[in-house]
Amino acid sequence: MKDILCIYYSRTGNTKKAMEEIAEALDAELLELRDGVDRGGLRGWIRCGRDAMRRTTEPLLSFQTGQGLPKYRLVILGTPVWAGRCSAVMRAFLKAHGKKLPQTAYVITRSSKNKYEEVYRQMDQYVPAGHTAAVSLRSGDVGSAFWQEEFLRQVRELLAAER
Repeated sequence: MKDILCIYYSRTGNTKKAMEEIAEALDAELLELRDGVDRGGLRGWIRCGRDAMRRTTEPLLSFQTGQGLPKYRLVILGTPVWAGRCSAVMRAFLKAHGKKLPQTAYVITRSSKNKYEEVYRQMDQYVPAGHTAAVSLRSGDVGSAFWQEEFLRQVRELLAAER
């Protein structure tokens, strides 16, 4: 049974790609979140920004993990940044399940040059111990591969220290 879970939401595929690579590198279980809302195209993009600004959420579609959320050693949460905030889909997950997560790490993807480290603090509100590692990736950015590798190094060190 895998003891690391990578959970993500991705509207355009950037977060999905990063989380697939991270899950593969860590031999982790991978889970994509959905809320049943059409978030495609220009109208979807506008709705995403509006939902983020208003901090509104929709109920998540059901999902299943290999084991109960509290049993994972580490849960890595991946989300795009919408209007300076985590996605409404990730916020819905955190509101419903954040208190069950014993140890978390964050992967945020962004399109602007801002690193949006404030998003980490926003997500920390929903988890008991805050995050133990985090990375802010910009798709196609020259340093993106470096920061992803640095995140993996931090996670591996964290897990090794636990043993």
